[in-house]
Formats: sequence, structure tokens, C-alpha cells
Amino acid sequence: MIFRTPFFLPLLYPGLLWRVPTNEKKLYLTFDDGPVNGPTEFVLEELKRFDAKATFFCIGNNVEQHPQIHQRILQEGHAVGNHTFNHIKGWNVSVDSYLKDVERCQNLVGPTKLFRPPYGRAKRSQLKKLSDYRIVMWDVLSYDYSNSVAKETCLKGVIRASRSGSIIVFHDSYKAEKNMMHALPRVLDHFKQSGYQFESLSDL
Repeated sequence: MIFRTPFFLPLLYPGLLWRVPTNEKKLYLTFDDGPVNGPTEFVLEELKRFDAKATFFCIGNNVEQHPQIHQRILQEGHAVGNHTFNHIKGWNVSVDSYLKDVERCQNLVGPTKLFRPPYGRAKRSQLKKLSDYRIVMWDVLSYDYSNSVAKETCLKGVIRASRSGSIIVFHDSYKAEKNMMHALPRVLDHFKQSGYQFESLSDL
């Protein structure tokens, strides 16, 4: 299981943000697919407990269903990003359909220039049309959503793969709930004890 993004992908897509260039002890937690009751609230409580900031890539449909949780994310000082309205895989739809879904999400998520394509998959033609956004990928993938990855493997993989400037992906979703709830507090604790700060991507 490869937790760190292979080195050649940022070379193939240099215009996307894979990792924040820094020598400081800073990490960038990101959470995909929320907001939902339960997992998102758990994440927010853990972030507050460790005085950490993060970035939430929200699905528009979930924002529509849980506006109060979305507002809480913002009120507690975290950043939000666009993750499309229907969590669509760009490879499977036309450019126009994709852009309409992104726009529909944007109307709900609010003013943000951050965008992450669901599954990390979008056509170059779609990405080109989204040039007004800062398209954020990742340096470390937790695999918290995978039933074939044990919760301790998820934890150890994230800790091993993370380095200064890493953009780490967790999911505030029901599918990822078990692994995420095990790994996240321990990741926060491990890196806080090692002198790291967790920041959002809002100022990049």
C-alpha cells in the first residue's frame, strides 16, 4: 500500500498543488466528502482539541442537507473547498456537465478558490476550464475509506508518509468513519508532540 503520492504525478501535472513547499514543521489536513452528521462533527471536535486547522472539500449535496455543520466548519476557522455537487468522476462526463456540477457546488459552499476533483480524476480539458481555482491534490492518502485497510495500517501509513508541507487526505464520511476515527486523533497527537502545526490551505 503506497500512502505517499508517487513522485512522477506532480511532474505530469505541475500546475496542481500536491504539497506545500516549506521547510517548517507544518502539515495540511484535508477532509473530503462531508459535511455529514457524526463524522464531520467528530473531526471538528478533534481539531479543536489539538488546536489544529484544516481544509474541508465539501460535496454540494451534503452542504445542502447539512448547512449547520457547514457553517460550523467556517465559524471554527477552517477552510472549505469545492468537491463538486454530486461527487462526479470527471473522466465519465463531458466538460460542460462537469463545470455545471462544480458551479452548483460553488453556489452552496461559498466563496472559495480551492477545488479538489473527486477521486483525484478529471480530464485535462476540465482542469483547464477550472483555471480560476487552486486545484488541490495530495501528498499523503490515508485510505481511511478502504475496507481492506486495517485502522492501524491507516494510522501507521499516514505517520510514515507525512513530511513537512504534506497535504494529507482523510474523509469525513460514513464509509471512512471507522478508520478515520481511529487514525485522526493519533496523527494529531503524534505530530503535535513532534512540534508540527496543522494549518488550512486558505492562505496559499
